[in-house]
Amino acid sequence: MHRRHLTAAGAVLAIAAALPALAQPAPSWPALGPDSIVLFRHADAPGTGDPPQFRLGDCGTQRNLGERGRAQAQELGARFRARGIAIGQVLSSQWCRTRDTAELAFPGRMQEASAFNSFFGEDVAQSARQTEAARAVLAAWRGPGVLVVVTHQVNITALTGIFPASGEGIVVRATPAGGLDVVGRLPP
Repeated sequence: MHRRHLTAAGAVLAIAAALPALAQPAPSWPALGPDSIVLFRHADAPGTGDPPQFRLGDCGTQRNLGERGRAQAQELGARFRARGIAIGQVLSSQWCRTRDTAELAFPGRMQEASAFNSFFGEDVAQSARQTEAARAVLAAWRGPGVLVVVTHQVNITALTGIFPASGEGIVVRATPAGGLDVVGRLPP
């Protein structure tokens, strides 16, 4: 009888030890195949939207990355390098916080792409046009390597229905019908 209790206690302890591992979501890094697409929301930039005097190309008039955001962007690039993930292209909106995120993560690789500019506060027609332009860029991607896009929450939400955290990546795959399937998430 004593032996049976020890065996049962051992089984309970083994199950209890395994529970934290079972409760954690599976990592999404394996979702990044050789010709994948990942949409990153820019790293942490304190505040919301941009000041009223905002001017494209003038970082002094924009909401920019904070120290936490700069570190977050550098960590993003380090995670890609540590996993040996081949980058095919890095596109960014023209906002300073997205450009800085892309440059800190993937130095020398960033190319501006106005299709991924923020449309926060714009009218519905502008939002729809911008989303279709972005969808066309994504649908055309064939690799080789991962297409990294650094953009804004409103753009990612319009494309995927997901409200990403600052620095979070949404891994997508273009469908033959021109849509996007979400295949993973990369936490910030």
